[in-house]
Amino acid sequence: MASEFFNKVYTVVRQIPEGQVTTYGHVARFLGTGRSARVVGYAMNASHKDPSVPAHRVVNRKGVLTGKHFFGGSTLMEDLLKSEGILVVDDQIQDFEQCIWDPMEHLNQEEYFTDLL
Repeated sequence: MASEFFNKVYTVVRQIPEGQVTTYGHVARFLGTGRSARVVGYAMNASHKDPSVPAHRVVNRKGVLTGKHFFGGSTLMEDLLKSEGILVVDDQIQDFEQCIWDPMEHLNQEEYFTDLL
C-alpha cells in the first residue's frame, strides 16, 4: 500500500501530458519537499503495478532515464517515451528543455493541496 506522500506524487505525475516529462526534483518541489527527489524516485519505482501512473515520464534533472532499470530490465521506458514522440539517444532525452513539464507552472498548489485534504 502506498504512503500518503506516494499518493501525492502519483496525483502530480498523472497530470504530466503525453509527450512531455518532468523530473523527480520538479515533483518534490511542487509538493513542498524540494529535498526529497530521491523519495519521489522511490514512489515511481513502487508505482509499476498501477498503469494509471505514467512513471516513464519522470526522469532525472539532466533528462537521463535513470528509472529505466525498474521497467523489468528492458527498454520499455525508452519505448514508451518514443511512442509519445520524445527522442531518446543512449538513455538521454534529446531537446530535454523542449519536453520538460514543470508542475509549478501548470498546476495550482493551493487547489492541489485543498483537493487532497
